[in-house]
Amino acid sequence: MISFVAQTENMYEILLRSHSGLRWILLAVVLGAIFRAFTNMSSGKFTPLDDKLSLFSLIFAHIQLLLGFGLYFISPFVKAAMEAGMGVAMKDAVMRFWLVEHLTGMLIGIALITVGRIAAKKAATDQAKFKKIAVFFTLGLLVILATIPWPFREALGRGWF
Repeated sequence: MISFVAQTENMYEILLRSHSGLRWILLAVVLGAIFRAFTNMSSGKFTPLDDKLSLFSLIFAHIQLLLGFGLYFISPFVKAAMEAGMGVAMKDAVMRFWLVEHLTGMLIGIALITVGRIAAKKAATDQAKFKKIAVFFTLGLLVILATIPWPFREALGRGWF
């Protein structure tokens, strides 16, 4: 019988790989929605493709959020930061990143994408729909990009997958 610790480690690895791989799909879909919004903002017609891009951006962002919550509660990084205490964790850049910054940034980014999708759906004109997507999705993407643990970020990166 596999021990609870081994099961948790396996679950962590599965969630981590899923979360890391899905980020590329999310980034591609959000970039596609932003590109279409900016190129069609002045004179384009809001097509079913535009609606699907914004919808899939929303769906993948929320799937990422759910996977991220699962990771957060079993992460050895978060567990170590919690055990160290908030005072110690806030003084350590790596612990602070995993305990607070990554989670907060992603919540803000996903909230912006969600608000953008809802605002676009309620907008009266196609140009207004594109403008809402362009503004909110771009802001959301910038926040998300700033809080991804990229490999080039010293001590935070874990590789590309």
